[in-house]
Amino acid sequence: MRMFLTGNHAVAYGARLARPQVIAAYPITPQSPIYEKLSEWDGKRELGARMMRVESEHSAMAACISASLTGVRTFTATASQGLALMHELLHFASGMRVPIVMVNVNRSLAAPWSFWSEQTDSLSQRDTGWLQFYVADNQEALDTVIQAFKISETIFLPAIVVLEAFYTSHFMEPVEVPDQKKADGFLPPFQPLFKLDPDHPAAFNQTVTQSQYAKFRIQRQKAMEDALKVVEAVDKEYEDQFGRGYGLMECYRLEGAETVLVTAGTIGSTAKVVINELREKGEKVGMVRLRLFRPFPKLQLIEALKHVKKIAVIDRNLSPGQEGVFCEELKSTLYSSHNRVPVFGFVMGLGGTNVSPQHILKAFDVTESLNEAPLGPILSDGS
Repeated sequence: MRMFLTGNHAVAYGARLARPQVIAAYPITPQSPIYEKLSEWDGKRELGARMMRVESEHSAMAACISASLTGVRTFTATASQGLALMHELLHFASGMRVPIVMVNVNRSLAAPWSFWSEQTDSLSQRDTGWLQFYVADNQEALDTVIQAFKISETIFLPAIVVLEAFYTSHFMEPVEVPDQKKADGFLPPFQPLFKLDPDHPAAFNQTVTQSQYAKFRIQRQKAMEDALKVVEAVDKEYEDQFGRGYGLMECYRLEGAETVLVTAGTIGSTAKVVINELREKGEKVGMVRLRLFRPFPKLQLIEALKHVKKIAVIDRNLSPGQEGVFCEELKSTLYSSHNRVPVFGFVMGLGGTNVSPQHILKAFDVTESLNEAPLGPILSDGS
């Protein structure tokens, strides 16, 4: 069924199609319409899940962890300060290997107070052990929510699906909503290996020795490494059944490209316009849009970028005292490769400022004009 949906409502449809049994969330701008749509269906008895109204995002994650440990499929959504409030429990969720799926609508973190798009909230959680997906449009948001459940329930790690405030969350686009029977065929009921059951007593999260703790951490790292193949396999299966696949990253016009733009989210869609114009002028330029951030697709990026001469990374985030997070991660990855090309880091779109084709074109021009990349990021305030 083709529908005209906001990104938030596309997420709600994706969550509903996944048939979660428990949904615990707390409304926060710009995520609230996800929660409101799910609550609307719950009020009409059309949802089929138990909605838990909690007093905070911290409580929402606690409820999801507890529910998942009993063997039920769980979902939540949040943004910005709400995700920051969850931070403590995100470590518990991944450490206890519960396959919760959460949607985070990227919004700037205070202070100063802001409601607009920025990736710092989700990127601040990069070391919590959650998979992270960054989507570019409403269709990808719906599809990735469904995929995320299957991926998480295969490797037993939680996942965050990330979309941008207002640029995606409130923007309306035509979205293909899959049939429930086809979704059920793709995503069978959750079958945990272990669960809390009064008839078969068990315990989770016991105190351990130093070496035992290290083993748990190493197991989680191996699960993250395994996730790369699982993400590819699930995405391919989804494409075979629904006609849409996204891969670990989107490679656009890389054939013969000497300069490549690397970015994530909606900036990737805008960059295509610039790349098409530059290609018409004879410029050898392409793009890589990162979809999967954790685990980081290192080998795939090295392969995709092995022939390029310059790279310009455009981040809608900033790690104070360093640079954009995607740029930092890419530099670390390429240092281990044979092709140590100059990587130019551009920070744009902070606080939700618009990243226009003109901004992207300027980043390309700067990259082309310099032989060496500066140590620090090239900053833009949107002007």
